[in-house]
Amino acid sequence: MEFDLQWLLLGLPIAFALGWIGARLESRQWKREQRDAPRAYFKGLNLLLNEQQDKAIDAFIEAVQHDPDTTELHFALGNLFRRRGEFERAVRVHQHLLQRGDLKAADRDRAQFALAHDFAKAGLFDRAEQAFRALEGTAFETEARLALLGLYERSRDWRAAADIAARLEGTGTGSFAHRISHYWCELALEADARGHADEFDAALQRAKAAAPQAPRPWLIEAQRLARSGQHARAVEAYTELCQRSPAAFQLVAGDYVDSAIASGQRERARALLTALVERHGGVALLRALDVLDGVPAGTSPRWAEQLRRQPTLSAALEVLSAPHGADAESLQRGVREAVARAAKPLQRYRCAACGFEAQQYFWQCPGCLSWDSFPPLRIEEL
Repeated sequence: MEFDLQWLLLGLPIAFALGWIGARLESRQWKREQRDAPRAYFKGLNLLLNEQQDKAIDAFIEAVQHDPDTTELHFALGNLFRRRGEFERAVRVHQHLLQRGDLKAADRDRAQFALAHDFAKAGLFDRAEQAFRALEGTAFETEARLALLGLYERSRDWRAAADIAARLEGTGTGSFAHRISHYWCELALEADARGHADEFDAALQRAKAAAPQAPRPWLIEAQRLARSGQHARAVEAYTELCQRSPAAFQLVAGDYVDSAIASGQRERARALLTALVERHGGVALLRALDVLDGVPAGTSPRWAEQLRRQPTLSAALEVLSAPHGADAESLQRGVREAVARAAKPLQRYRCAACGFEAQQYFWQCPGCLSWDSFPPLRIEEL
């Protein structure tokens, strides 16, 4: 017993010393790893701020190797790959995160959202759709639905877009009425191209119901009636469009005049167009009135008033292209004003270094302080 006790008394200090040394070594190693990982991380962040993305990626990869459990580094690395267009590498990073069993639920949803964006940016719309739909019921549900809406618009899947937009509006995300109306207008045009009149009418009615003040459904209906020779009904549709959106009516003012002439409603059309010109003006309306009056475009006295009110290059070009009449002097004055107004922004000097523009020439740019950065020619002469 005395022999065993001596060995015990001798072994205890040795064991304690070995344990203390091992703990010290492990602590030093842990501290060194923790010190190296943030150093690599901040190095990558600094490189990223300096727009050195290649070196930043290398630094982040080094940081991930030191500490593979750091999710934020994975997200930073994946986002960098996506911004550089390296979508395959971004997908691998985010898929690696999703395969981890210890990943928190919030980080898992975040990784799923990032993965869906990787697929969308890579043009893999089917896989992106699946990835976004997997986020239903998560904190990313609204963002995923908005991304799906953009995805369906890009792929021209208008029915799916209308469904997602309606769900977004139902959850109070915002008003999508006009967008939904556009989706049904697109579906109506597709049905018309296939010759399916019933589908066209149904889709157009849904477009009107989605946004009663939207001008596009009435414009589409009027143009289709005119193409089918139903000019009287087309005039009614055009008139309805004008009441809802006088600005959009200018897009089809010429078509309206054609239908009015074909249906014998010339005077009605003249009264409507004259009232619009007095309130709003506009080159398209003036052209339509010239057609009704049977005079060459750009020759009626209304053009002088248009150039006085809105001296635009389009109006000036119309007048210059027309034969000169009794009001040639006033029209030419309006043309000069239009050209002077259009030329003024081009009569400047522009710094080649930063794009700063000025009416006078500078040897040193007031914007970026560069010397001799202003070419001695104005913008219109470059």
